[in-house]
Order: sequence, then C-alpha cells, then structure tokens
Amino acid sequence: MKRMILMAAILLSAFYSRAQQQMAFPFQGGKDVMMNFFKENVVLPQALKDKKATGTAVLKFTADPKGVIQKIIVYYADDYSIAMPFIEALKKSDKKWIIYDKEKFHDFIISCTINLAPEKATAAIQKKVYDSYSKRTPIFASNPVPLDMATLLPAIITTY
Repeated sequence: MKRMILMAAILLSAFYSRAQQQMAFPFQGGKDVMMNFFKENVVLPQALKDKKATGTAVLKFTADPKGVIQKIIVYYADDYSIAMPFIEALKKSDKKWIIYDKEKFHDFIISCTINLAPEKATAAIQKKVYDSYSKRTPIFASNPVPLDMATLLPAIITTY
C-alpha cells in the first residue's frame, strides 16, 4: 500500500512538473511574435540617434485578464530618454498579454537595451557615445521587485 501511495505521489509530481513546462508564453503568438512586435514598434527619436545614446531600461508593467496594461513603472533606466521609446511601444501592446489562472492582474518585468551597431563605432562616434553616457541621469526604483509575483520577460535589444 505504501508503495502505491509513493508511486502515485511520484506520478502526480511528474505530471505537475510537465504541466509547468508547457505553460504558454504570455504574449499572444509567443516569444518570436513579441520580439518582432517590439522590433517594429520601438521607434528611436532622432535626438537619441544624433547624440549616439546607448543604455538600458528595466520596466515593470501590470496587465489585467483582458491583456490591458494598467500601469508601467521604471525600475531602472540609464536615462529617461532611453526608457521612453520602450514605454511607448509597451502602450501599443495593449490587449496582447495573456494572464493565466484567473488572476486579477499580473506583473511583468522586461529589460530593454539600445545599442549602437558595432560597424558604426568610429573614433568620433565612440567619443559621442562616451559624451552621451557621461551626461546621463539614471533612474533607480526605491522599492524592490518581488520576483515571485512577476514574470521576467526576454530582453528587448534595439540596435541602430
């Protein structure tokens, strides 16, 4: 009898683990569709390109069961201007997020980076990148991210 209970517990835990691995990606269409969406919808302002800005922004956003984004919080950004193109793209992703398990809301964390294409890295451009970097004003969140309550999404990297 003990063996049957032990065997049932092992099978149940294996089934539960398999079910966890098959959870769908939280963007309608999957990861590749999400990456393509951001590739098409992150629009870098000419001012960022002119000053050869590079950097990262870490954003947390909340979606409701209909996939509507309720709020966007900047947890870190090398500069406010770095975060803005990604915030605007996130706003366009309204109703594309999938919330499971009948949650009322779900938090997502996404890292977004702007890079300069390596082939453009002449000495003059490297100086502009350094000047831009030295004049940035980083944004830091004052409260921690509870990682057990949020989904960490793949990084979005934009190269110009």
